[in-house]
Amino acid sequence: MLSLRRILAFAAVSGAALALAVPAKADRIRNPTAVFAGLDKITGRIISFEVAIDETVQFGALQITPRICWTRPPTEAPQTTSFTEVDEVTFNNEYRRIFTGWMYASSPGLHGVEHAIYDVWLTDCKGGTELVVDPKEPEAPPPPPTAGQRPERPARPAQQTPPPNQRIDVAPPQGVPVQPRQTPSQRFFPTNPVPGGRDPAGGN
Repeated sequence: MLSLRRILAFAAVSGAALALAVPAKADRIRNPTAVFAGLDKITGRIISFEVAIDETVQFGALQITPRICWTRPPTEAPQTTSFTEVDEVTFNNEYRRIFTGWMYASSPGLHGVEHAIYDVWLTDCKGGTELVVDPKEPEAPPPPPTAGQRPERPARPAQQTPPPNQRIDVAPPQGVPVQPRQTPSQRFFPTNPVPGGRDPAGGN
């Protein structure tokens, strides 16, 4: 009888350890609309605007295109994220990709777009009813180094010595040139003194 209790106790401990080792399924809701906030640093105005997935909207000199927008069910910890592409339109009508990545509504200061004049960040995702269950596989740990072998370190880039008596100017990153995307469905120019801050020539 005692050995049976030990076996049952061992099985319970092993089952609990196995449950902790396997991550829980992450339930997410796919939303058709992303909600952004934009700041015009010249006027200090902040406006909120909604963008459909794969739709392009222009805010000042920035064109924003969300590719996906996730939220969590009410039963889980809130997390609102969006994979977004942001292009800057220069005065020469050139398009430069200045941001591609995930925006988190919970930390806009870390995952927003900071521009010289316009800032954009994610505030919400809305309209979603499709629940997506995405089980994650545990990552395999790296193989341990064999006896007598040291782990490899990444090679350091070679340092270039500047020429003597010569000035080196380092230009700030200005983004990657890209081809113009689709025509924005809406244009917001908060600096313009028109109702709603919309482009007076755009008609939207």
